[in-house]
Amino acid sequence: MTKRRVLVCGAGGFIGGHLVKRLKAENCWVRGIDLKRNPFGNQQYADEFIVGDLRNPETCHYMLEGGIDDVYQLAADMGGAGYIFTGEQDAHVMHNSALCNLNTVEAARQCRVKRIFYSSSACMYPEYNQLDPENPKCTEDSAYPAQPDSEYGWEKLFSERLYFSYQRNHNMQVRVARFHNIYGPQGSWKGGREKAPAALCRKVAEAQEGGTIQVWGDGKQTRSFLYVEECVEAVWRLMDSDFPGPVNIGSEEMLSIGELAQMIIEISQKNLEIEYIEGPTGVRGRNSDNKLIAQKLGWQPHAPLREGLEKTYAWIAKQVRLEGGS
Repeated sequence: MTKRRVLVCGAGGFIGGHLVKRLKAENCWVRGIDLKRNPFGNQQYADEFIVGDLRNPETCHYMLEGGIDDVYQLAADMGGAGYIFTGEQDAHVMHNSALCNLNTVEAARQCRVKRIFYSSSACMYPEYNQLDPENPKCTEDSAYPAQPDSEYGWEKLFSERLYFSYQRNHNMQVRVARFHNIYGPQGSWKGGREKAPAALCRKVAEAQEGGTIQVWGDGKQTRSFLYVEECVEAVWRLMDSDFPGPVNIGSEEMLSIGELAQMIIEISQKNLEIEYIEGPTGVRGRNSDNKLIAQKLGWQPHAPLREGLEKTYAWIAKQVRLEGGS
């Protein structure tokens, strides 16, 4: 049986690195591409790895040489709240991510790729549906009238429409998923692009017993978080289905950021206080709505948040110790 030949764009990143590993487990032949190699070694699972820039159209043709059946496009200029919501990176986020998608989908069309997956984000949902932290609305059909709260969200919405226009006009098989706060080991945990679970795990791991950690906002903003291995399982099922999407890939286990911080403190078994300070926070409430993905793919996450956080905290605490030389 001929192996499915797949390309993972953004294979040097967090989710992309885990996806490469999963695709190899599914007996695929895998080529990865990114601006950099995966810092935690996940590119070792790829049959080939290209260090290249998707903003260059020639690179996008080169990455498809030899024939590729499926493309997984996860490459983007992104990060956590400290990167996305300050407004200081808006032009970079819009320009870099849009170019990556424009070049990738056109090269895929010209090279007759059979299927292409695009990783959108819950950040494309309207801000006006996410003002109440207890009752956010993130059903797939609630995207319009559009009003994302960041340029990152606007670019994601534009690129969704880009891929679906290629599906309509060029008979391409497209799959689109909206990720909701994916977390886990082997992701960014420092440097400014890390997301809330990783940032809080790092702060707790670095804190001394009896000390204090700082949390942006009042702690009442709500989110749900999905463990990375559950995410790649849902992506695999979507690509193996006849459903184009868009579909949410996330958890419905919503909690406040204050509760998230407290859960990580409990996992650490440290006695720590929380100090809430001003900082970028995004929308007041967000939670994945999984009715559509359950109906179309029969998928739902099975592991509770705490279980994934225990693994994530242990991994980040180890990185902190290694960096500190202890």
